[in-house]
Amino acid sequence: MNAPRTSDPVAAPGGLRADLQAFVERAAARDVLVVQPRMGMTDPEAMGAGLRAVAATEATTVGTITVDSYTRVGDLTVAETAVRKGLALNGYPIATHRPEVTRAMLDRVPAAVPVQVRHGSADPRHVFEAMSTTGLYASEGGPVSYCLPYSRMPLAEAAEAWSEACYRLTEEAAAHGRRAHLETFGGCMLGQLCPPSLLVALSVLEAMFFVQRGLRSVSLSYAQQTHAVQDVEALAALGALADEYLPSGIAWHSVLYTYMGVYPRTPEGARLLLESSARVAVRGGAQRLIVKTVAEAHRIPTVEENIAALEFASRAAAGARTEECALPWAWEADYSRIHEEARALIEAALEADSDVGAALHRSFRHGVLDVPYCLHRDNAGRARGAIAACGRLVWAARGSMPLPWRENGGGVRVTSDRLLGMLQHTARTHDHAALTRRAPRARELPDG
Repeated sequence: MNAPRTSDPVAAPGGLRADLQAFVERAAARDVLVVQPRMGMTDPEAMGAGLRAVAATEATTVGTITVDSYTRVGDLTVAETAVRKGLALNGYPIATHRPEVTRAMLDRVPAAVPVQVRHGSADPRHVFEAMSTTGLYASEGGPVSYCLPYSRMPLAEAAEAWSEACYRLTEEAAAHGRRAHLETFGGCMLGQLCPPSLLVALSVLEAMFFVQRGLRSVSLSYAQQTHAVQDVEALAALGALADEYLPSGIAWHSVLYTYMGVYPRTPEGARLLLESSARVAVRGGAQRLIVKTVAEAHRIPTVEENIAALEFASRAAAGARTEECALPWAWEADYSRIHEEARALIEAALEADSDVGAALHRSFRHGVLDVPYCLHRDNAGRARGAIAACGRLVWAARGSMPLPWRENGGGVRVTSDRLLGMLQHTARTHDHAALTRRAPRARELPDG
């Protein structure tokens, strides 16, 4: 279940950066989970040192260049001023540094380790252009997932920008004998309190969007939520639906994000949550894990903290392949509910238009897709997610989404106090569990 779908990577001259999909496939064949940090520094020397440290870990890793927030929104003038004055940004200004500077930085990073650019842009054209000039062709995001949470840009405009960016990236990669790779961010909408079926549906739809625009190598994301067994079920459903909706010849794998909401404040609680995500990734059939560190609740982590998190997650993943892990494997989990709901959303969206970009815009306009607690003007805003007593995420309100009706969370009334409590739920439970030095086990959670 959820084995990566493979295809022969595009041949390339020796010395070029490793193909991300092929790298993940080789690790999966050895039953090894690929782990990856979020990491971005302003100074090229510091960025290169961070990438080299990641490449040198005992874990099997992918390097990350996280773009700064000014570059992300296209405010290159401010980014250029900061670089000129030697000011620190919260990421690497890839569109500001000269291509030869970034290439020289990358030349000192082992070519066998892939490097992915992470950015957060509703309009990624300038980011992808800068990537291409430095020989990087792996990135992530999506027309919905990098528009609705992070931008005021109309969804239709974001879809157009992403279309152009995808075509250009694919063409540039092919012209240099490479294969472009994009990872959906649709499985991570708002980071928390979105029931898994919508996350799975959006991840599949964004992958389909990429494929329609020439990508032949993609990854599908899902963010860890509030209940480990439910997360395994979601990853199983994601893999089944990717197999169903992505054409043959498309190489893909799935990637899990360690919890993206309010993080535990204690180092022990943070490690318990990271351990849980590594176990969910392995048992759910994901091939790559985006990690978080013990510093997430307080500040941007150091390189050393990122390395510690990568190695800790890698060890936890290896342990999850033994019988000591209480979580079910993906093929043992009953993922029928998430699969049925996600498939209903995908089918309803595809009825709107044969072009996935137009289908996404129309589906959000009519509330067929509706992200809970998202304030973007193109989102209907009538759906609500809630944490049930058993710890699972459920629908408190479904708005106009064509979901199969079941008694689930429909009786839950989400007040402001309850919402604040739900936002703190994961951090609170893991900090509390750390007091007794044990994570909440899946077998101790009611099935709900």
